[in-house]
Amino acid sequence: MPWLYYAAKPIVRTLLLLLTRRQVKGRENIPSQGPFLIVANHVNLIDVPLVSISFNRRLIFLTKKELFHFRWIGYLVGSLGGFPIYREQLDRKALRQANQVLADGQALFIFPEGTRSRGGQLQHAFPGSALIAFRSGAPILPVAITGTEKLRTDRLRGATWLLRRPRIRVTIGRPFHLPPVNGRLTKAKLTELTNFIMGHIVELLPVEYRGVYAEQGKSDDIKD
Repeated sequence: MPWLYYAAKPIVRTLLLLLTRRQVKGRENIPSQGPFLIVANHVNLIDVPLVSISFNRRLIFLTKKELFHFRWIGYLVGSLGGFPIYREQLDRKALRQANQVLADGQALFIFPEGTRSRGGQLQHAFPGSALIAFRSGAPILPVAITGTEKLRTDRLRGATWLLRRPRIRVTIGRPFHLPPVNGRLTKAKLTELTNFIMGHIVELLPVEYRGVYAEQGKSDDIKD
């Protein structure tokens, strides 16, 4: 139900305007048409709607299968553009659906880490984003999210952040493509492609968010 997606966007935008100091940088990097794959770090549950309202195009996103165990939550997430993926295994059905979204010229959104980082720092990424990008050939749009780790409720203090209107930021980088891979796509090459993607996200993040990719940079070539 696309209408629910578009109805929810102004509501989320208004709430974030009232409760936070939101900033979006790099909107000029968003392709006006055609498919692209959005990859971003993940810190808070609000990250999905936060990124969605930062784009003027409808985003389809992958989300953990567990959310669909509850019928009403699954219905809501599906209506907002989400579809499930098993994070701990190769989910061929989800990968086929992801590639079909891109083949249809739409924008697909994925968190390569597969889950939220409680400390706000990057964790090791799963290879799903690289596999989707490799098979589809779609351009990749890196996105960095900062500040949403402040939007958490403390068991003792409650939601004290509501009084401070914390600053949150979405930084959208320039689109890029994966480098060519010579020969068969091995597990080692897929890991390199994943690191290549994460390197582009790292470049948009402050040092304190880079975590396990603190020393990661972009690589121009994939080894044979």
